[in-house]
Amino acid sequence: MPFETINIEEINEARRKAIAASVRTISIEEVKTLGERLFPFPGDPWRDRFFDFTRENSGATFYHAATHDGVELIYCHGKEKGIWFTPGTGMSPMQPEGLGICKQIVEAL
Repeated sequence: MPFETINIEEINEARRKAIAASVRTISIEEVKTLGERLFPFPGDPWRDRFFDFTRENSGATFYHAATHDGVELIYCHGKEKGIWFTPGTGMSPMQPEGLGICKQIVEAL
């Protein structure tokens, strides 16, 4: 099997375009509903992290977007914080590069 070269810049650019095309404001109620759908079992550590994130950033405007390869994100522009997740797989806080991309996209809306 030949080794495939992964071009992270191409992946990131495709994700940037998908985020720009799909980003929308999402209400806190929708964020909570999304969390319930993604993490239906109490005691799930991913669920706890997701809802901790929403509580820590309550009062902020949330944005939701999805990429072409199944990654979704929730971004709080006012607090410059965000999380990304792949349903059924896991989640993580967004790193500075991803936060910068989201900031640019949201400010261009």
